Amino acid sequence: MKINVKIEDIAFGTNIQDIKVPEVLKKRIRTGLGYFDSVIGGEGFTPSMVSLFTGTPGAGKTTMMLTLANSLQGHGAQVVFNTAEESLHQVKMTVDRLRLQHPFMVGGESNVVDLLKGCDKIRNHDSYKKRPFFLIVDSLQCMSDGYFKSGRITSATSERALGLLTDYAKEHAVNVIVIGQVTKDGKMAGSNKLKHMVDSHIHLSVEQKDDDLKGCRIIETKKNRFGGAGHMVFLKLRKSGFKEVLRLSSAGV
Repeated sequence: MKINVKIEDIAFGTNIQDIKVPEVLKKRIRTGLGYFDSVIGGEGFTPSMVSLFTGTPGAGKTTMMLTLANSLQGHGAQVVFNTAEESLHQVKMTVDRLRLQHPFMVGGESNVVDLLKGCDKIRNHDSYKKRPFFLIVDSLQCMSDGYFKSGRITSATSERALGLLTDYAKEHAVNVIVIGQVTKDGKMAGSNKLKHMVDSHIHLSVEQKDDDLKGCRIIETKKNRFGGAGHMVFLKLRKSGFKEVLRLSSAGV
């Protein structure tokens, strides 16, 4: 279902009371993963939401996003997982190791324009038109926006690529999740502006201080325009995936 909610369709100076919010934007899409729904406010994703998912090296970003893709697909969404970082064979081996059973779609596009053309073909197919649509991109810093013919990628490239993905999400009321690379000291690779361009920022790290929880993965909300931030879940990463250990929020356990 295409819902046109582009910003430019609402004239500057419009009375706020004259704006009607499309019904599709009022719905929430649960992921089927209790710990993930918890960190994004407890009710799931809002259609048109653009999320940045970051994590320290080795924390399990790709594993978590593949697990999320599998769960969303199993709960009625149509998911496309696009990797510009790993080969599709590597992704398939991870899927097999995790024993993921729901057949989401994959792609290996490194150009955002070509990626979105591919997404249009899938979304407009009769079999998928009525399903919530999710695009997961691994990773943003590996995507070109087509500005440089050589395919050269700079921090400005990532900003433009994210801008195109955001416009697409808002125009078609679909959800986009981009994996962002961070350095070993936890700083965002490239422009810090990326954090301000998204609706939510979810971060995955490894606990190093608490002896009882050392080695556990921590998934937490850094930003959420559609719900509260400050939610945190401790997880154990096993060969078969993640298992919840402890759930916290800004209000306590």
